[in-house]
Amino acid sequence: MDFKRRSGVLLHPTSLPGKEGIGTLGKSAYDFIDWLKASGQTLWQILPLGPTGYGDSPYASFSTFAGNPLLIDLDMLVEKGWYEKKLIKAPDYIKKTGNVDFGAVVWWKMLLLKDAASYFLKNADKDDIALFKEFCREKKNWLDTFATFMSIKAVYDKKAEEEKPASSLWNAYWPKELASCDKEAISLWQKEHKEEIEVLKVIQFFFDVQWTALKKKANENGILLIGDIPIFVAVDSADVWGNQKLFQLDKDGRLLAVAGVPPDYFSADGQLWGNPLYDWDAMKADKYSWWVSRIKRVFELTDVLRIDHFRGFEAYWSVPAGEATAINGKWVKGPGIDLFNTIKKRLGDLPVIAEDLGVITDEVKALRDNCGFPGMKVLQFAFSVDEAEQNGMVNYFLPHTFTDNKCVIYTGTHDNETMQGWLENLDDKQVMLVASYIEGHELSVEKSRSLVKNGSLRKDMIRTVFASTASYAIIPMQDILGVGNEGRMNMPSTTGANWTWRMENNSLKKADADTLAFLSKMYGRNIQA
Repeated sequence: MDFKRRSGVLLHPTSLPGKEGIGTLGKSAYDFIDWLKASGQTLWQILPLGPTGYGDSPYASFSTFAGNPLLIDLDMLVEKGWYEKKLIKAPDYIKKTGNVDFGAVVWWKMLLLKDAASYFLKNADKDDIALFKEFCREKKNWLDTFATFMSIKAVYDKKAEEEKPASSLWNAYWPKELASCDKEAISLWQKEHKEEIEVLKVIQFFFDVQWTALKKKANENGILLIGDIPIFVAVDSADVWGNQKLFQLDKDGRLLAVAGVPPDYFSADGQLWGNPLYDWDAMKADKYSWWVSRIKRVFELTDVLRIDHFRGFEAYWSVPAGEATAINGKWVKGPGIDLFNTIKKRLGDLPVIAEDLGVITDEVKALRDNCGFPGMKVLQFAFSVDEAEQNGMVNYFLPHTFTDNKCVIYTGTHDNETMQGWLENLDDKQVMLVASYIEGHELSVEKSRSLVKNGSLRKDMIRTVFASTASYAIIPMQDILGVGNEGRMNMPSTTGANWTWRMENNSLKKADADTLAFLSKMYGRNIQA
């Protein structure tokens, strides 16, 4: 990290407006980059880019290497001559505005993308076919595994719909020779399903071409892209299926233990995430090659990386498979500095942000600091009435307590309420505490509520983030727009309504751009990337 003063916006591409029912890498993404530049911002933070699985979560992807096909812009395929315009009109059930209906979008768009890929293979000129073949060669280390996994999954997911087994996961329902990733069985499958596998590779090529162009546009406009990876991956993924020896699985590919977090003040049962755990001894014996490849891939797509649940590299909460809650887990030591020394040796110094939220021990802090990674500060976490009454305003998320600039400050993250929603939900004591701190003098509850209602307190929270000593200041787009909790991106440990928020058309206002540009200049964050 260069630790220069920068600022930017957190917005996942799925939240962009557009006619395809979901944000894409097309015109709205380019308009957003133009708006960021006009706003004086040099950072665009996104969530993981992988193809989403159960619950539509970008943190539960079918692959940590592949791109999400739903982000591919159809008009741009037509512009390239890779599809026909008459075929891309969205049906009536695809919402042109409002939140993403993932079920509808997947049903329509994935069939269309497969058709577009077939069209490309039949009609693209020789130069474009050469580019595709070069892409396949360059990404072979993950692309073959991903495309094969998804082709097998398509067949057995369809069978599962008819036969309704207890589980349709590869480690419970696929034929043993395919589930075990037997080389001969996989080779035979690839020969028998060559066309379907090739189509899946073309779709990844489409994503790569569009994302590469978008990143180039951002970088040319002085904007760095901040990527994101979860520490763990989904069991229903090509990553686990194709690398079973690197995970804590039995000989049949079934989980031995799963990830989670222990019981705490917020949850008496803890959180049972269910992700497979790494076999760190096996990974070390393999010189952490899978992790090196994973990090390398993220830096092909982005300029800076945020690693989610960083504390798990020091010690992780291991829960025996089959447990109903996370209560009966235990702390197990992770790879620690050895992993990051290996990554540094292989890839050099890399700009990484450590998500160090939650209960962080001295050992985790030491690992973060020894790696040279900045941690995160979230302004919403800074205001405890009990702490304030006992010790004054000394919470370490408060800007005036920062001891150095090696951190990244947010108003909130994708896992929090929006700033406006959070302020509206505060009780009387807390809203007075927040308002009095931000405004610089003691305020009544009535005056504090008034500042919340008219949006002034939200705006001043944003200003406070910009004014902090933190190297990077990042604001979720919902907070800039003043969206309430109807715009919340994710509520942890729930499914059904997460990840769906989208901006409305014409949300990129000049007035907001002017305000952000002023704040960036006023507080010395308007440097060029």
